[in-house]
Amino acid sequence: MRFALLSFGLILSGWVAQALPVQSFEIEVQTRFDVPDAERTLNIISTADTDLFTPLVVAFQSRNPTVSVNYVAVSSAELMKALQIEGAAFDLAVSSAMDLQTKLSNDGLTLPHKSPAVDLVPDWAKWRDQVFAFTQEPAAFVVSRGAFDGLDVPRTRQDLISLLRNHPDRFRGRVGTYDIRISGLGYLFATQDARTSETYWRLMETMGNLSPRLYCCSGDMIDDVQSGQLAVAYNVLGSYALARTDLADSIEVIEPRDFTTVMLRSAAIPKSAENPDLGGAFLDHLIRSSWSDAGQDYYPFPAISGDPDPDNATLRPIRLGPGLLVYLDSFKRARFLNEWEDAMTQR
Repeated sequence: MRFALLSFGLILSGWVAQALPVQSFEIEVQTRFDVPDAERTLNIISTADTDLFTPLVVAFQSRNPTVSVNYVAVSSAELMKALQIEGAAFDLAVSSAMDLQTKLSNDGLTLPHKSPAVDLVPDWAKWRDQVFAFTQEPAAFVVSRGAFDGLDVPRTRQDLISLLRNHPDRFRGRVGTYDIRISGLGYLFATQDARTSETYWRLMETMGNLSPRLYCCSGDMIDDVQSGQLAVAYNVLGSYALARTDLADSIEVIEPRDFTTVMLRSAAIPKSAENPDLGGAFLDHLIRSSWSDAGQDYYPFPAISGDPDPDNATLRPIRLGPGLLVYLDSFKRARFLNEWEDAMTQR
């Protein structure tokens, strides 16, 4: 079922030339999902890795065989630049940075969307009928199994702090996390962690003493844990790590027992969309793929729950809403980044 569209002659290829007008935002990967006799093209800008998102695109095209899809993968910061500064003509914006998606809506840069599918989404998982969540993804520790020989694998932030303090020579230069100065998702996770517990700042100071490695993306951290360059990566998207079934023997994904921050990946139709109807059709597809009771075998993310207060007391879901804008205030952001830099870039 997942690759049923191949029978329609799907062409999946890297596609850069003649894709978009000249632009200054940085593209990580641009992929064209072409179908024979295409009548229209849906342009998606997204922070989700192309490989992970491909099954959703293929399933959409199986129901819409005359629609080609141009999928542009970018960082959350570059997505904001594309839509907020350049007004790039994308029909759908998909992002893991819930705060930045909320800001796009708050700034009048997204369109409202109403459909029968929207009724499937709980009120706490949508904002102003403009931003809609379609995943629930935990921030996790990802550890190298080989790096912890003779040691207990950390299950809480305090466990991790104790291990790093007690074995600095083993872990020096081998701990990693997001560079929150450039990663929108990393900044979101950091601010939410700091609001939840002071343990976050103790952990950052401990990591800062060990020459930490800083990253833009979860995928890069996972790769470096697998290769042994990192012993542990903090606040990695658990969904990305669990999707790497080929790495199960070399890495372990841990949802911390003290608290686990849960992010909602969301989608919105930009005001600059040239084909908002296509954006809305794909948005409905995402909603049905995630919130439908039936569930779909092509849905590549962890199973989603409609319960805003999960039985597992350690799960701390982030809610869509104006509260996410607090740390986007320029003064608060600058202050938070200064404190983070002091902790993480110790000399």
